[in-house]
Amino acid sequence: MVYASGIRLPCVPHLYKSSAPSGFNGDRRSTSLSFLLKKDSFSRKIFAGKSSKEFDASPLIITASEKVLVPGSQSDDPSAVTDQLETPETVSEDIEVRNGIESLQMEDNENVEIEDHGPVTLQGKVSSEKSEVKSEVGPRSIPPPGAGQKIYEIDPNLLGHRQHLDYRYGRYKQMCEDIDKYEGGLAAFSRGYEKFGFIRSDTGITYREWAPGAKSASLIGDFNNWNPNADIMTRNEFGVWEIFLPNNADGSPPIPHGSRVKIHMDTPSGIKDSIPAWIKFSVQAPGEIPYNGIYYDPPEEEKYVFQHPQPKKPKSLRIYEAHVGMSSTEPIINTYANFRDDVLPRIKRLGYNAVQIMAVQEHSYYASFGYHVTNFFAPSSRCGTPDDLKSLIDKAHELGLLVLMDIVHSHASNNVLDGLNMFDGTDGHYFHSGSRGYHWMWDSRLFNYGSWEVLRFLLSNARWWLEEYKFDGFRFDGVTSMMYTHHGLQVAFTGNYSEYFGFATDVDAVVYLMLVNDMIHGLYPEAVSIGEDVSGMPTFCIPVQDGGVGFDYRLQMAIADKWIQLLKKRDEDWKMGEIVHTMTNRRWLEKCVAYAESHDQALVGDKTIAFWLMDKDMYDFMALDRPSTPLIDRGIALHKMIRLITMGLGGEAYLNFMGNEFGHPEWIDFPRVDQRLPNGQFVPGNNFSYDKCRRRFDLGDADYLRYRGMQEFDRAMQHLEEKYGFMTSEHQYVSRKDEGDRVIVFERGNLVFVFNFHWNSSYSDYRVGCLKPGKYKIVLDSDDPLFGGYKRLDHNAEYFSLEGWYDDRPHSFLVYAPSRTAVVYALADEEEQPLNV
Repeated sequence: MVYASGIRLPCVPHLYKSSAPSGFNGDRRSTSLSFLLKKDSFSRKIFAGKSSKEFDASPLIITASEKVLVPGSQSDDPSAVTDQLETPETVSEDIEVRNGIESLQMEDNENVEIEDHGPVTLQGKVSSEKSEVKSEVGPRSIPPPGAGQKIYEIDPNLLGHRQHLDYRYGRYKQMCEDIDKYEGGLAAFSRGYEKFGFIRSDTGITYREWAPGAKSASLIGDFNNWNPNADIMTRNEFGVWEIFLPNNADGSPPIPHGSRVKIHMDTPSGIKDSIPAWIKFSVQAPGEIPYNGIYYDPPEEEKYVFQHPQPKKPKSLRIYEAHVGMSSTEPIINTYANFRDDVLPRIKRLGYNAVQIMAVQEHSYYASFGYHVTNFFAPSSRCGTPDDLKSLIDKAHELGLLVLMDIVHSHASNNVLDGLNMFDGTDGHYFHSGSRGYHWMWDSRLFNYGSWEVLRFLLSNARWWLEEYKFDGFRFDGVTSMMYTHHGLQVAFTGNYSEYFGFATDVDAVVYLMLVNDMIHGLYPEAVSIGEDVSGMPTFCIPVQDGGVGFDYRLQMAIADKWIQLLKKRDEDWKMGEIVHTMTNRRWLEKCVAYAESHDQALVGDKTIAFWLMDKDMYDFMALDRPSTPLIDRGIALHKMIRLITMGLGGEAYLNFMGNEFGHPEWIDFPRVDQRLPNGQFVPGNNFSYDKCRRRFDLGDADYLRYRGMQEFDRAMQHLEEKYGFMTSEHQYVSRKDEGDRVIVFERGNLVFVFNFHWNSSYSDYRVGCLKPGKYKIVLDSDDPLFGGYKRLDHNAEYFSLEGWYDDRPHSFLVYAPSRTAVVYALADEEEQPLNV
């Protein structure tokens, strides 16, 4: 999460006057305007899903319940974490059997039945004649709620908070029952984009919008010359406004593809024109402040057709975190097409198997890094069209890369011109009213997860990106903020379970997370769900049916924080035990994504690890044709060690932000003007410069610069994991954390990792323990000249194990451990051929 402030735009009676063309002649076809895209190089193709049949919307508004009372301040030891991962005998391996409950199935066919309203065509489905993608997925279903009791077997400490947890699970089950009763199941409920927004049928277009606070509403746009009296909408008892526009006389659609649209409303805050909440694309015209919603429903021949099947979920996830807009080496906003052609092949070569794309959802303020979303169903138009994004994802699938989306459901932009804030003129429409609905640090609005229509909107939003764009999963941003009414602000989580299960817990938000994970894993079994949580909420990565929140992975945020703490200290003050504890401090059976640094550490105001280590010397001493400095030597050595120990010991998956693999020399600074934050602090701008809003990949590729060695080491790390799969091995054992020698030795899978963090002491015939006997060989050496090292180790040397216990291991072997190096050893019979990188 980026703690950047967006532009606050107040709601006024008349937000703007459109420059509508004069001389409206009554023929909707004649008023179509061309796209107002910001760069001529963008593809003009846009895409909309197939039409859906007409049916009535019957939303049920359910208010949030009061919070549950939990037992008093019982202090529990959270997990009694050790350095070793060994299966506790108390953990049951049995899979719970679900009997007597029928699952709600949704056939993955072209036509499905929803709420007895007749067949509805799934949007975004590609006709069998055009698509070459062969689906191997049969009928998909969302499993019914389980007993929710297995969490107590996994972690008996939770029994002290059973009242709260059972209440939470009861709320989840009740919500499932209500959704089944009133919406026909979660599979149907999560297809809200087939009810709301613009729905095309054979006879015309229906537009629906939930705006209970509005007194009147009409649809305006290029198609009717922005006349607020031309197409008046009607309201039902649930606050849903609707209008049907019949086809033109010649059968053409009443709203031309690519034309601008908005909803005109008389609200308690005055007259306003808003972008439809379910809009699928929006653009900002050059020289204009507000965005315009774009209706797109292109001809069939212009719709993008996916050609490549989605890859299977890998056992170990190696994620390359990327921002498309700032992925060019030039100071510009990069495009989806350029990212597809230039960056995706790079990610593949580096050995990553997943790319996580930030800032996908449209956001009016570029410097928010995509975290102040204004249009939740629209891909950012800065980088191109929806077709371009689909082409990017399809190319990634061709390369075997998963594409994860950094999705923002934790808050929304407070922009009232372009977003959901004050959409119907009321403070509590999609959000909590008053202070509960405002995040004072992020200057944004907070969703009311107890609202029926908010649940429909967010669940449908997650499904839209999976269904329409074929994303392979999500990284949910800001989940800590969602799960607690204090949003994790000015709170130090100590691990006491009362911090997680009490009055500060937002049960509505947790239930939403359970529902969305239910939907994701039920309908898209290969999809990945990652949650950004800094609190350490127990059960976060336990399946929902077992009583957990349901994420596949938690972002292990404490690791990056620990490295920054250590980099502020002298080498002599680093504690090996402290490093090991931070890396291994994770909950049993809950998988983590480990990372040394993400985008958060690369932003202006912070420093990357490379810059913490080498600072201004990076500008003058990174060329191989000039002497290095002690600061550069130390920085390059520790940069490699920090990454390898994080990947080797920190979790079951790994993440790197683009450019950090080679120690990108500069921070990220988005183009911005002078700004005053809500707390009154003045933040000077940068004259709207793009100079620091890019990635200098050319530095990592240059064979005459030292960046190249760090990039090659990162590449070798990824390929080592691909070959040996150590991150997902059940065997992990830390045999040595020597504070005097500054040495850490551990086993992960069938590999032995040896780290010597000492600044000048190298050790000959250094004994390291191992589990298996045999002949060991070096499979990765940070001191290799290819990686900018000094070649102090002989890679042809063989290391034979000795009998006898050492460091609590049944065998051992002798190695040479040079200062500031990390070396990985494997049994020779398992190292059949050289690692191909």
